[in-house]
Amino acid sequence: MIALASDHGGFALKNEIKVLLNVMSVAYRDFGTDTAEPCDYAVFAVPAAQAVARGECELGILFCGTGAGMNCTANKIKGIRCVLCSDCFTAAMSRAHNDTNMLALGGRVVGVELAKMIVKTWLETEFSGDERHKRRIAQISALERPDG
Repeated sequence: MIALASDHGGFALKNEIKVLLNVMSVAYRDFGTDTAEPCDYAVFAVPAAQAVARGECELGILFCGTGAGMNCTANKIKGIRCVLCSDCFTAAMSRAHNDTNMLALGGRVVGVELAKMIVKTWLETEFSGDERHKRRIAQISALERPDG
């Protein structure tokens, strides 16, 4: 299951990606927002990221105007490795090398068709499992401990 969340700036793009996920037969849970009315991105990013961190959702995709606010917020949640993405190469490499578990997209930055390609690439790319990448991810995770 994929966690989805947006603010007003990413609401329309989130709805377009829901159509793609339906076509791909990928289950998702939408954490909001449910309208294009102005709202605060953290209100929706946090519960979606927490669901991914707890394992209730395997991955998550976040949407706001630039993707930056959602990305910053999600990365504050222990266990989340969110990537802000506007191209397919970064989408693939973030999964293959960084084992990202959340993707952030900017509804005012990437067009619908590019966003669909990014999401498809990100979802279909697996973590390589290479030892050097496992080591680097462990170094990132170590920063989440109180002694950092």
